[in-house]
Amino acid sequence: MNRFGKILTAAALIAIPAGQALAGWKLVPAAAPVKVAKSTMTVTPGEAWNRASHRASKKGETWTLDGPSINEVYFAAALLPGETFYKDVNKKEKPLPVMGKNLQLTDIPEFYESSQRIAYNTAVYEVTGSEPAKFLGQDGIKFFYTFAVQGNPMQYKGLARATLIKGQLYLISFDAPAINFYERDHAKAEAIMDSARL
Repeated sequence: MNRFGKILTAAALIAIPAGQALAGWKLVPAAAPVKVAKSTMTVTPGEAWNRASHRASKKGETWTLDGPSINEVYFAAALLPGETFYKDVNKKEKPLPVMGKNLQLTDIPEFYESSQRIAYNTAVYEVTGSEPAKFLGQDGIKFFYTFAVQGNPMQYKGLARATLIKGQLYLISFDAPAINFYERDHAKAEAIMDSARL
């Protein structure tokens, strides 16, 4: 195995949010609408993806093309005030932030960032930009971020789209190593975001 392969193997083992490490996978076929995150939100992937059988939360799920931490799409649907993006696996020592009652579109990147920092156990995380964007036919927000995970040589890039509908938060995010995989796969993930419907 070459150096790049060893780095990717290390990345796949290290950069997985708490609670997802034991996931099995099921193939999601291309070109057919599929419900995600135990909700009415559907997406239509342009190619086959792998869906984790172990859910990151009751209202979230993860897909990948090549393996966890290589290219991941995360879906969160119909989050209500008081709920979290992920399962709170260490609530006593490192509780996850909860969705606030008065959450605004512009607050979503910070809410997601603070959740990711705990889920990935990293202090190296930055939202690098945001802009208005339609999502699920509603006014929403698109934001970009970078992060690194302790003990992992990879730098990750990501993007997400989110909106609030009747006080419920919907989000789809994508992240991958900045070298190669983000540039190769982000358009595929954005096509999934474009296809999202309620």
